Amino acid sequence: MFRKALINILLNNPMSIKELALLLDEHPKDIEDGLQHLQQSLRNLPYQMLIEPACCNKCDFLFQSNKLHKPGRCPQCHGTWISEPLISIEEDEANESRA
Repeated sequence: MFRKALINILLNNPMSIKELALLLDEHPKDIEDGLQHLQQSLRNLPYQMLIEPACCNKCDFLFQSNKLHKPGRCPQCHGTWISEPLISIEEDEANESRA
């Protein structure tokens, strides 16, 4: 599957689920599922997944950082102009020092 490719693609290169879906020619839901599985697999590898949370471009409300997909509406101003969360993978120095 494409999960192993996600590590190389996202290594120090933040991307949204939409961008990944276009790049890999996959459905965004499949990408999100793959990222959730990858996030758990990374616990055993010297990498960590970083998520830059979605943000409302109207009122600057910052969404939870554990959400991988773009919310539909801002709970604060009810606007729909929301930036997508960006996902990246970085080497985990803490995990490397334990090995």
